[in-house]
Amino acid sequence: MEIHGHHLTRRYGGEKCTAFYQDALRYAQSQWISGKPAQAILQINKAWMAELAADDAVFVDFPPPYRALVWVLQQAADGKCGFLGNPVRHFQHLATRMSGPRAAVRAWRAWVCFHLAEHVLASAEFPRDGAQLTREGLWIPGFPQSCREVARLGWDGEIDEVDRAWNDCAAMD
Repeated sequence: MEIHGHHLTRRYGGEKCTAFYQDALRYAQSQWISGKPAQAILQINKAWMAELAADDAVFVDFPPPYRALVWVLQQAADGKCGFLGNPVRHFQHLATRMSGPRAAVRAWRAWVCFHLAEHVLASAEFPRDGAQLTREGLWIPGFPQSCREVARLGWDGEIDEVDRAWNDCAAMD
């Protein structure tokens, strides 16, 4: 496995094409192998920025990376694989600060990831940002609503990948 640098995805500039999606996933894997699970998660997030047709052929070999996210969370939760940060808080912030192209679907994806992270990680070690919730009067949508919105706005078959990821979480219970 080749270790990649940040240039791998930056070379696309504003173009978020199929190759960008694949390279974001490659870079995520590279960050994981380098012992940087938090950075791997950031690159998985970057893959969801891709502006792909709902039925793009890339999804045959590179499905939406919900299961990859769950796997990283499961492997890194004990802190032995490198710095994980707080993915629950990260996804809460990401969902509430989303901007740019396709912001709505990307925010709903972040809420799905928030719920996946809460399901995998111990809440005592990886809490929500209660201060943000209070300060901004935020409401966290439930997992079912988040899934419905991803199914409505996302890529073909994307919600099936969410279901598989949720089942991966349930298998570890």
